[in-house]
Amino acid sequence: MLRLDPRRLWPVLVALTGLLLAFAVIPTAAAGQPAVAAAGTFRNPVGTKPDPFMTWFNGSYYLTMTEGDSIKMRRSASVAGLLTAPATEVWRDTDPSRNKEVWAPEFHRLNGRWYMYYTADNGVDENHRLYVLESSGDNPLGPYQFKARLVPPNRDVFAIDPGIMQHNGRLYLAWAGTNAYQHNGLNVAPMSNPWTVSGNAVALNAAGGCPEVREGPEFLYRNGRTWMTYSACDTGKPDYQVWQMSIASTADPLVPANWQQRSGAVFSRSDARGVFGPGHHAFFKSPDGTEDWIVYHAKTTSVFTYTNRTTRVQRIGWNSDGSPSLGAPLAIGATQDLPAGDPGPSTAWINDDGRTSGNGALAYTGAWSSGTGCGAQCFWGDDHWSGAAGATATFTFTGTQLGLLSVRDVGNGIAAISVDNGAEQRVDLYNAIRVGEAVNYLTPKLARGTHTVRVRVTGERNPASNGTVVSIDRAEITP
Repeated sequence: MLRLDPRRLWPVLVALTGLLLAFAVIPTAAAGQPAVAAAGTFRNPVGTKPDPFMTWFNGSYYLTMTEGDSIKMRRSASVAGLLTAPATEVWRDTDPSRNKEVWAPEFHRLNGRWYMYYTADNGVDENHRLYVLESSGDNPLGPYQFKARLVPPNRDVFAIDPGIMQHNGRLYLAWAGTNAYQHNGLNVAPMSNPWTVSGNAVALNAAGGCPEVREGPEFLYRNGRTWMTYSACDTGKPDYQVWQMSIASTADPLVPANWQQRSGAVFSRSDARGVFGPGHHAFFKSPDGTEDWIVYHAKTTSVFTYTNRTTRVQRIGWNSDGSPSLGAPLAIGATQDLPAGDPGPSTAWINDDGRTSGNGALAYTGAWSSGTGCGAQCFWGDDHWSGAAGATATFTFTGTQLGLLSVRDVGNGIAAISVDNGAEQRVDLYNAIRVGEAVNYLTPKLARGTHTVRVRVTGERNPASNGTVVSIDRAEITP
């Protein structure tokens, strides 16, 4: 592939791009209000798996995603630290009827305890049902014990994506499951307590721009209404997107006619920014409670695939008519201000051409090519690549951890990566479809100081690959 070498006007480019990003991706202060200085910055992704749920509680963010065989939670004092936060397993079931395909956990604090809602099956997808765990204390990390299966009296069928709605002083369960409208259609039922469905399921005939799916219902409460946003279309499609319904705060949500449908998607793909299939989302508040944020998964490829879904976050706003404004999904590497009240510190980056926002550097040996042909799939729209055995790229940084992100493709080979001249770890960069900014490698946590990470082209590949290329794109530095 023919690519053009990037021009290297380091100080000017860093200053200008940082300024442009600040104006492009951060919502401005309301008229007449002073802008609040950002405590720091970060970039997505904040997780490498799909179906996220997230909240801030007692000085930390807590994040869950679909893990498959258990429920794991990541905890960090800053959103900038979630990507590298260790996973704590909070639940693994031994009951074979419900310990497979554990999907979409979300957790809610109700009456001083945490309740973990999720879906699981026995290995057969059609047998997915809804379950809830209860914490023994007031800690999102648990420990948890199994509490109940959630099933309405009138509908014991396929069910996924449980969500909790607190409306007009009452508790409701919302989920996606078989109904008269879709196999994955929206349903609502009353609850008498956090673990008991106390009435029949009511199906909602929600719009979605495609016939097959309405799933992942989530809720916002403001301006006299309950706002339900949900994902539509198959999550493997690039057109997976978020739609919206709402209901007056005093109206009965078990009467379908009380729900008002918004026309058109409220959050959808952005080809120019390399974002496809944004959805299966949730909402959380900034640490100081002044900002609303969305956490969601999306992909960097327009190919139909269930892989490549990574977790991202960004700030949302509110429209003049009182409805939520989710905006457009940001490019995966766009620099954003930390949520208000987030203590940081900022993460820094090193680009493949040597530009850096922090204390870092990058040096190459051997034969490397570079250019801008990767476009929106690359950080800053450029990358370096080499298939020459023995070629190296060495990152030098000051901090405690480094993450490497780059394009993966059908022609990528195997890299050997070492930290501070230690033993090499082999990393296979092949992917069956081309994806951008995949998280390829995270160093262990290191003592704060100056470290090196060397990436060596081995000239080897797995049998499925048609090349030995190693791509260098973005490095994320944890201070």
